[in-house]
Amino acid sequence: MENGEAKSPRTEEETVAMAAVATDTGVPDDERKGQSQTTSPNLEGSEPTAPPLPPPSPPLPGPAEYPRPRLVFHTQLAHGSPTGRIHGFTNVKELYAKIAEVFNISASEILFCTLNSHKVDMQKLLGGQIGLEDFIFAHVRGETKEVEVTKTEDALGLTITDNGAGYAFIKRIKEGSTIDQLKTVCVGDHIEAINDQSIVGCRHYEVAKMLKEQPRGVPFTLRLVEPKKAFDMIGMRTRAPKSSEGKMVNGKETLRLRSKGSATVQETPNEFEDQATKKVDDLLESYMGIRDLELATTIVEAGKDKKNPDDFAEALDSVLGDFAFPDVFLFDVWGAIGDVKNGRI
Repeated sequence: MENGEAKSPRTEEETVAMAAVATDTGVPDDERKGQSQTTSPNLEGSEPTAPPLPPPSPPLPGPAEYPRPRLVFHTQLAHGSPTGRIHGFTNVKELYAKIAEVFNISASEILFCTLNSHKVDMQKLLGGQIGLEDFIFAHVRGETKEVEVTKTEDALGLTITDNGAGYAFIKRIKEGSTIDQLKTVCVGDHIEAINDQSIVGCRHYEVAKMLKEQPRGVPFTLRLVEPKKAFDMIGMRTRAPKSSEGKMVNGKETLRLRSKGSATVQETPNEFEDQATKKVDDLLESYMGIRDLELATTIVEAGKDKKNPDDFAEALDSVLGDFAFPDVFLFDVWGAIGDVKNGRI
């Protein structure tokens, strides 16, 4: 209390700071008093000016945040449903979750998706890329069936792929093969179990390996789930309605879905990439009994700028080391990419 007015209490730090200002100026007390009265009068009860705040600390290092593309796609259940709208997904699992949410079903019900056709058409199968005007049809679980198979030769005649979310299914049946004789086994059937051993969650190359390892002459059982039958009167969709949100799309770009990291919008693959990817996909079927355009695209991306097969093998091992591709396959792939690049195919 001074002259009958209340004074704000000063902390010890503030008192020390004020004393330091008074002693560091180098100006005599009389002159300092005069300056304080003419230039910066000290109002009764006011607080000293706080020192400037230190600059903000730089952000801590961490994983980069991947922005989710704001692209709206239209979708239906392949066997018939209203049209839904989905957006905000960056991989296949998130895509299935969005579709399931729209139609109030479980994501585990979805076997695979086709683009612009409700039919079980493996040429229209959704892989790692979706055109910005593509219409997505989701094929869901239908009837379950069990089939007894006996291998009469080393290969069953099956090409296996998977949906990227834990379900392997039949993409192709070779004419005249062991499986072709079993008319209850169809393209699009999900292979749920082999000899009562569930293979849900296995990648397609793991399933292909299990089937190759089945001994000749010994019967084994496949438990299959066929996709729910579609209405045949539904016509093929050639274009999706233009989105009312965001920019107008021209169909020349695709949304690339990746198993790791962010989905990205990129230009449609050029002629070289398209031809090389198809050739590598053929080699995957020949060597491993699988077809996978996303895998083939990744292989082509790893090899298109490499100067020799050793650099290619090293690059491929860094992104797909889990596959443990044999050397003969790598050399054939390197040769195919070179043939396409040099116009020999």
